[in-house]
Amino acid sequence: MLKVGQKAPGFELPDSGMEMVRLSNFKGKKKVVLFFYPRDSMPQCTREAINFSDREDDFLHHGAVVLGVSQDDILCHADFCEANGLNSRLLSDVEGDVCRRYGVLHEKEMGGHVRTCVDRVTYVIDRDGVVRHVVPAQNSRDHVVEVLKLVKEIE
Repeated sequence: MLKVGQKAPGFELPDSGMEMVRLSNFKGKKKVVLFFYPRDSMPQCTREAINFSDREDDFLHHGAVVLGVSQDDILCHADFCEANGLNSRLLSDVEGDVCRRYGVLHEKEMGGHVRTCVDRVTYVIDRDGVVRHVVPAQNSRDHVVEVLKLVKEIE
């Protein structure tokens, strides 16, 4: 996992609308709330994505853009967004390169098989591209409220 004060690794990933999103496009303009999650349609992930989407205007009001990242492909993201009425941009990191650079990808043994898993973690990145907060998503209900509070504290 990245540490507070580190420069956020750059990336370029497609979103559910098939547009490329670059972290560098926000530098000097917007704070970035970058939330990583394992898979579309998992119950906790769905709640988290809906909560971020529902509060998107609040984040924008405080100068932040919200981006979600998982290893699902863009078609899966498009279906997930449509099924849940999501506004947030969900980015596809099928190969897991960005997940690796942000330290949220790990292997876990489950039932005798090794599986690759993505931790539910949110990074709050300031306008200079520096990680200001690292927030593990322990509680789906309060996670977005906590992240929004942290975004408000950054000027």
